[in-house]
Amino acid sequence: MSDNLKKLEARQALALLGGGEKRIAKQHEKKKLTARERIQYLLDENSFEEIGMLVTHRCTDFGMEDEIYFGDGVVTGHGTIHGRLVYVYAQDFTVFGGSLSETHAEKICKIMDLAVQNGAPLIGLNDSGGARIQEGVKSLGGYADIFYRNVQVSGVIPQLSAIMGPCAGGAVYSPAMTDFTIMVEKTSYMFVTGPNVVKTVTNEDVSSEDLGGAQTHATKSGVTHLTALNDVDCLEKIKTLLSFIPQNNREKTPDIAYNLSDEYRYELDNIIPGSSNIPYDMKRVVSGLMDADSFFEIHENYGDNILVGFARLAGKSIGIVANQPMSLAGVLDVNSSKKAARFVRFCDCFNIPLLVLVDVPGFLPGTDQEWNGIILHGAKLLYAFSEATVPRVTLITRKAYGGAYDVMNSKHIGADYNFAWPTAEIAVMGAKGASEIIFRNEISTADNPAEKLQEKEAEYAEKFANPFRAARRGFIDEVILPNESRRKLIKAFKTLENKRVHRLDKKHGNIPL
Repeated sequence: MSDNLKKLEARQALALLGGGEKRIAKQHEKKKLTARERIQYLLDENSFEEIGMLVTHRCTDFGMEDEIYFGDGVVTGHGTIHGRLVYVYAQDFTVFGGSLSETHAEKICKIMDLAVQNGAPLIGLNDSGGARIQEGVKSLGGYADIFYRNVQVSGVIPQLSAIMGPCAGGAVYSPAMTDFTIMVEKTSYMFVTGPNVVKTVTNEDVSSEDLGGAQTHATKSGVTHLTALNDVDCLEKIKTLLSFIPQNNREKTPDIAYNLSDEYRYELDNIIPGSSNIPYDMKRVVSGLMDADSFFEIHENYGDNILVGFARLAGKSIGIVANQPMSLAGVLDVNSSKKAARFVRFCDCFNIPLLVLVDVPGFLPGTDQEWNGIILHGAKLLYAFSEATVPRVTLITRKAYGGAYDVMNSKHIGADYNFAWPTAEIAVMGAKGASEIIFRNEISTADNPAEKLQEKEAEYAEKFANPFRAARRGFIDEVILPNESRRKLIKAFKTLENKRVHRLDKKHGNIPL
């Protein structure tokens, strides 16, 4: 055996150690895995092919020439998940705290370029202390190279980011520009400036967890789409998420074999309460319409007056946007509008049909909403639906009032099919408010104003609080019974499989950001 071959084998052995890697054992009992363990658990067995194992940094300042580690703090390569090609990088916190150097960035950029060239998803497992200070502007330039690629490949291949350790400063912007971000509870955090800087500048005393932990970003900022209990849970959620997503923007998600039956779901007949003021759980409607246990919710704890997520309908992947009457009566507000708009745009990028379930009394009123830009953010959702060219089907289960009726994928903004249950109420506003305005004079001059108001409410409700007036105008394609909804939806999406839309020639639209 030649000396060079012996050196190569020794270097490969050192690189594989990755700062003290141990064999994966009792995965679900471990809290934090090494970079290589994460890749090994994420990918199909024996499918990982590493690229750049022997790369080292080029820095010679501050004694760095004596600190040489193969791989330079990031493991990169490709493999398969459920037999489908993916490209992945995993930052190794055991090497310089996973800090990003010039060569570290080059390895990530190379993987990103290969992913887009070969039309495969990109997965980043982030665990880094930020830019490598010893390299100065070279490390900053490395971040910018990654950011630029994030933008260029956006909408071309799916990009997923898992935050499995620290992610601070410039490191946060790459995950923020990817399609989905998953954070591990208690062991990960994201922030532009850490607690010490915050304390110095604003005199606020806050912990890393409260400032940028998983729950903070899942409930308050909306930065993270999913949270995980530990590393293994995080990696499992990545696998599940990828099962609903195609490889790239030119493909569709693979179907799962499904045998059609009569597809009637009689449990849906008993969900809507007798009174329009009583809430119900829209998740029950989703469960009744979709394949069993297939709903995978996104952004569950942020803007929870609207539901978004993926599910399967007769084995086919679809995206769901649904008002949630259990929270704020299902109104649209700042957070729910942003949340839904981003999800709609993702589905449109990657050929995932959209089902919209509507029970919306309008936009949330109040100074807080107006001052925080409900007009702007509501317009984002309106824009997202209006520009979407994927198959779009709407089902109105109960209320569809005011401008929110228009925004929630109405026929007027390009929905393909619009169905309504007999319980649907399609009007400018609720019967009580409308009657108080329309019949104000009659009510005020009546001998018994309260009784007159009830009479006029009933009159208005009979005329407008039903779907038939809209159906006569063609704004609703069909009024259907709840139990036949699944059957109707399966047929509707089947007819839309080859939908093609030609848009006006333009560089891009100017969404109200």
